[in-house]
Amino acid sequence: MIAPLVVEDRVVGTVAAWTGSTSASLVRATTEVARWVSGQLELAELDKSRTALMEAEVRALRAQISPHFVYNSLTAIATFVRTDPERARELLVEFADFTRYSFRRHGDFTTLAEELRSIERYLVLEQARFGDRLVVTLRIAPEVLPVQLPFLTVQPLVENAVRHGLEGKAGVGHVSITAMDDRTDALITIEDDGVGEDPMRMRRALAGEAGDDSVGLASVDERLRTVYGDEYGLVVETAIDAGTKVLVRVPKFAPGVSS
Repeated sequence: MIAPLVVEDRVVGTVAAWTGSTSASLVRATTEVARWVSGQLELAELDKSRTALMEAEVRALRAQISPHFVYNSLTAIATFVRTDPERARELLVEFADFTRYSFRRHGDFTTLAEELRSIERYLVLEQARFGDRLVVTLRIAPEVLPVQLPFLTVQPLVENAVRHGLEGKAGVGHVSITAMDDRTDALITIEDDGVGEDPMRMRRALAGEAGDDSVGLASVDERLRTVYGDEYGLVVETAIDAGTKVLVRVPKFAPGVSS
């Protein structure tokens, strides 16, 4: 008895059973085994496609983050080379550690603690550029630090808050990062009091429409939905001259999620 293995309407192999005589029960058994194996092969294909998609989206995030950030960071460091060499050296170390994390090659997931360490380095470099104009507040519940989440989930949202929220604002700007334990989930909020955004334009950014330069919003939203389901997409509240608040909800425990 031979039954085909079918993946997306393609025959990719067969299941064969040898016996001295055929029977209806053997035919059913062979067919059911072939269906089960076909289902497992389809799941493997989906998992492979999901992994390839996430890797492509992370590469896109890196491409978006690096040029703007590298230029501004090196410019800020250069201003201290003569006036404060020790500060320049410390900033170069922070820059090296930040880029090492952002461009690492292993793992689709990281811990919230690791992501926050990278964010702190990013903010140290941005504060060297903004000076007293940038004020940062962090409120992090220790129990959510080990939570696993997709690599480069929170960091692009913080960069958006600084780059799009505060660069165009006169005077002092505030960025608040909060991570709280919300029963089965970790609730992460990134909020700024900057220039805000047109809600319709923000919807276009989340939809990934070409021409929008918000760093990775659509990619972060898509990866969260791919890994955890549609109920875990980004929630954004914004309006012109009213700042921006981005809410990220991540399960504290999710099957198949590990760094």
